Amino acid sequence: MQERYLNAYCNNRGYNIISTYYEDYSAKHYDMQRPEIRKIYNYCKKHRNDVDKILFLRWDRYARNVEFAFAYKRMLYDELGIEINAIESPIDFKGTEWPLLLSMYCGTAHTEDVKISRRTKDGIRGHLLKGDCTHMAPRGYKNVSRGKHDCWVEIDEKWAGKVKEIFHEVALGIEKPNCIRKRLCPKVRPSSFMKMLRNKFYIGLVHVPATKDEPAQDVKGKHEALIDEQTFYAVQEVIDGKKKKTPKLSKPANPNLYLRKFLVCPVCGHILTGATSHGNGGDYTYYFCSHDHKHINIRAEQVNEGFTDFVGTLKPHLAILALYNEVLLDIRGERVKANHKEAEKLEEDLKKLKERINRVNDLYFDGEISKTEKENNLNRYGKEAEQLEERIQTLRLSEDLQVKEKLTYSINLIDNLGQFFRWAKPEVKIKLLGSMFPEKIEFDRKNYRTTSYNKMLDIIFKETNQLRGNAKVESPKTAGNSTLVPPRRIERLSSEPESEILSIKLQGPVAPGGPDCDCKNNKIYFFLCQKL
Repeated sequence: MQERYLNAYCNNRGYNIISTYYEDYSAKHYDMQRPEIRKIYNYCKKHRNDVDKILFLRWDRYARNVEFAFAYKRMLYDELGIEINAIESPIDFKGTEWPLLLSMYCGTAHTEDVKISRRTKDGIRGHLLKGDCTHMAPRGYKNVSRGKHDCWVEIDEKWAGKVKEIFHEVALGIEKPNCIRKRLCPKVRPSSFMKMLRNKFYIGLVHVPATKDEPAQDVKGKHEALIDEQTFYAVQEVIDGKKKKTPKLSKPANPNLYLRKFLVCPVCGHILTGATSHGNGGDYTYYFCSHDHKHINIRAEQVNEGFTDFVGTLKPHLAILALYNEVLLDIRGERVKANHKEAEKLEEDLKKLKERINRVNDLYFDGEISKTEKENNLNRYGKEAEQLEERIQTLRLSEDLQVKEKLTYSINLIDNLGQFFRWAKPEVKIKLLGSMFPEKIEFDRKNYRTTSYNKMLDIIFKETNQLRGNAKVESPKTAGNSTLVPPRRIERLSSEPESEILSIKLQGPVAPGGPDCDCKNNKIYFFLCQKL
């Protein structure tokens, strides 16, 4: 329509049309966002003597931005001498009223744009505050619409399973997120992948951006959450580098260098890395400082063997280890009893639910309800019954687990760590080292020291003080009263205030006649404490 009117206008006045330009960008944009306007200016600058006029239908087609309108009027009309004008509302730039008319024509359109923008932003914010999705749904969801004002978001089964797998893999912290992206969804760009991992939409929240008057906030969305909050925030910790995990491996661990990234140089504090060199007679594997090889460079066999011998010296306190086993069995027994009681209650609920299902069938056969009502009720009761059966099965399964055998295996493992480190796979060794030593281990060619360790080592092992590099604490004289039971005391496992310590009261036998003996019940109380 615009082109037809412009052609007719030029033909009626005998104007020779040099060229026609089509602008797909909105007239509200400024210079750099309107490439066709820039092309027109560049052409006129080169052929200023061949162009007399630049014509368009209306002034809002030329500019919906007052600043742009005046800038290009100066560039084209004042500097190049080329007239710009609208055929519907022409302005005489030789007169004195042109600034008012240009401001009115373009300013009116500019004002309308600002109003539309304001109304649109307010409308979008209002929907966001209600928990609606106002944009394209992220991967794992899909937009569904039955009309202009009847839209919602549903889970997309095509992508949902893949998204859950991605979040689970990243939350483990074993593999770098970018490696997981290349393995599970290589076609997704890295920026889009990281944006997906940060998106709280997956835990059922909708982000409402901040305005000049109101801060940003997250509101409960109307859609179903795809990822649980624990997994989502574990992913955030991994991305932020706050979650302490075992060394992240992008390739299989070298069985001869499983201590790599756990040991640090005693000279500069940098981590020890390792490599295998090929020389005359075979292959030779070494640990060395990642900062300067001169600080330390030692054969891997010597380091691994020394560390295995060192771990082998960590022997558990037999009395505390036995008590630890009994406590776990006792807690396990209480949990099994609680699960058994809950399962019995759920079985009663399931029985009532099945009676309702039978009652619905009877009502249908008696003609008291329609087929649609029958199917709706059976679907609802069927889903509830299925959920109850799964819950009951889970609770009953916990009763059948052979916990005692697993505890025996675990305690034997604690008692024989040295042998375990000789035959275990490197991946298993790395996981065990990560649980025992959250921080790095200093190695000075002979000794292994660390200032941060698993707090339970203080209770289970005898040699923890040597592990920290501290002097061995002398045993109290009262310890001679019993060779199996340590004297009563409270082990502080944290430097935090006692109000932040979780205490679990345990009971164990005491030697008769000891200083802490209670002759009536012959029991002593131990407190195993762990920070919440």
